[in-house]
Amino acid sequence: MSSDQIDVAPGDARCPGLSTKEIIISDGCDVPDALLDESYSFLGSEDIDFDRYISPAFMEREMQLLWPKLWLWACRLEHIPEPGDFVTFDVGRYSILITRTEADEIKAYHNACLHRGTQLKPSNSSGMGSEIRCPFHGWSWNLDGSLKNIPCRWDFPHVAEEAYQLPEVRVECWGGFVFINMDSDAAPLSEQLGPLTDHFSGRWDLADRRIALHIQKELPTNWKAAQEAFLEAYHVYATHSQALATAGDANAQYDIFSELVTRFIHTIGSPSPHYPEKQTEQEIFDKMGYDPGIIVPEGRTARSVAAGILREKIGETSGVKLDAYSDSEMLDSIEYHLFPNMCLFPGVSLPMIYRFRPVGSDPGRTIFDLIFLKLVPEGTPLDYPPDPAVIGVDQSYADAPGMDASLGAVYDQDTDNLAMQYRGFEASAKPGQTLGNYQESRIRLFHQTIDKYLAGS
Repeated sequence: MSSDQIDVAPGDARCPGLSTKEIIISDGCDVPDALLDESYSFLGSEDIDFDRYISPAFMEREMQLLWPKLWLWACRLEHIPEPGDFVTFDVGRYSILITRTEADEIKAYHNACLHRGTQLKPSNSSGMGSEIRCPFHGWSWNLDGSLKNIPCRWDFPHVAEEAYQLPEVRVECWGGFVFINMDSDAAPLSEQLGPLTDHFSGRWDLADRRIALHIQKELPTNWKAAQEAFLEAYHVYATHSQALATAGDANAQYDIFSELVTRFIHTIGSPSPHYPEKQTEQEIFDKMGYDPGIIVPEGRTARSVAAGILREKIGETSGVKLDAYSDSEMLDSIEYHLFPNMCLFPGVSLPMIYRFRPVGSDPGRTIFDLIFLKLVPEGTPLDYPPDPAVIGVDQSYADAPGMDASLGAVYDQDTDNLAMQYRGFEASAKPGQTLGNYQESRIRLFHQTIDKYLAGS
């Protein structure tokens, strides 16, 4: 911190030098208004208790009071394009069956037979069928949830068909995603999305994209710690030190738009404030990993040249005209977080979606869904996406077919720390973690929002 910031109010200190917003404006591009929005407020400096991550009792409270009360992204529309298509979605102990019943209707049900409780469809499964049939004794339901058949119906005179409709879970769609909510009294999805409905409109509409790659990996940590590793750029200094010559970190921008929606933006193609050496734009560009021999013309920046290369390359492969996209949209890490467990990137070259889910009742296990959404030409019909590439706890992301090896190595860096962090939670003499007032503000809000749900508010 510079000497002129020592006496500023808590949360007001910022990294000296160019801010993210100043870098984006200096690109000279027209950018969406959403990209220039700024919204931050100081949320406190108290430590966050480690018990929140490792306690089975705390996890049980989340299972009762948090997960059943929120809209959760369960699948994409392209997972179920035709009537009869289904997928299952698990979070902790809950399992939901989502199916397209008609061309314009999707329903979701608790994934349990009303006879003896067997899952109607296996976890992590998808497929197609004209009915929903239990594999144990053959009870079956129509796609609309109405009871269809009970083998030996004569033995169940006490079963009234109207009382044995499959219990439904609420469904709403946005941006090509199918969301479910187990609370029949929950507010509409739009209230949870808040500013996302405005920000993710126009060319940021994720309904205009399709799944190019889906990687699923178990992480040996709590679901909260797993996503917190992606909610700040503070870790770039140590975890991704190879990127300091070409990536902003300490000067990243953090925004708190609502209790449920936050964002960071950190730039690519401009060096970290931590980087000690002065560089020319050519030197910065050469370190960004593009084809050697490309010259940065006089008066141009590494960012503008790199963005131009990506516009041409991605535009050609996707069939989408990218002239209107700014350098920031082409290059930068622009990450929104939708509470409780979803991260969305509207950028073009970093088009990721993250989801973090607890596994069973173990607070130290998390499933991380990493999805890349590609741009597609207007009017592209829905088609089935690639199956998830499931990789083990100790495998590299680069082991997933179709994953770029260098990007896989970056994700390895992101999550290789998590097992040691979780072990540190258990071993620490200090009872909690200490967060930065600005750079880790999204994590603080995340926990404050969890507490409101656990308090029933």
